[in-house]
Amino acid sequence: MSHDDATHGPVPLGSVDPAPLHAAVDALTAALHEYVETAVGVRAEFGASEADEDPRVLALEGRIGALNARLFDELHGTLGIHADLTTSVWDPGADEEVDEDASPADVQDDTFTLDYVVMTHPGGPDLDDVVGLLDRWGHEARERLVEAGYAVPEWGVGRGADDDHDHDEDDE
Repeated sequence: MSHDDATHGPVPLGSVDPAPLHAAVDALTAALHEYVETAVGVRAEFGASEADEDPRVLALEGRIGALNARLFDELHGTLGIHADLTTSVWDPGADEEVDEDASPADVQDDTFTLDYVVMTHPGGPDLDDVVGLLDRWGHEARERLVEAGYAVPEWGVGRGADDDHDHDEDDE
């Protein structure tokens, strides 16, 4: 989608039909409920690590990732917004000290990125599964960073080209 169209412009859109947006949310909600039911059932049969790798769980994670992407696309295409709906943010735990008086100048932060170009072949694994895998590994990476003493207030997994990168195939 072009960012030059009216959807991305400075003028308010006026009347927008929210039905396709609600339909995308409803599909995602149904898949999340199905995931919970499936995960509870799988976990009743297997240990945690086996449940993480259960094909039923992985298939639903892939479907949920695809439905998240569909919701993003619906919001982006209809409203022109870049909704960050898949970032996980944890509040500090009860045993963690938080300096409420700290000024932003006292905090050092930076954003780190790790980009992958992932390909498959006909009959190979489904690319929709990649988001679920990266999400799982992202949870593990966050835990390791926290254990090493870092605060990780937010992180996310996404799919598609990041508009912020100055990557142009013509430059290659």
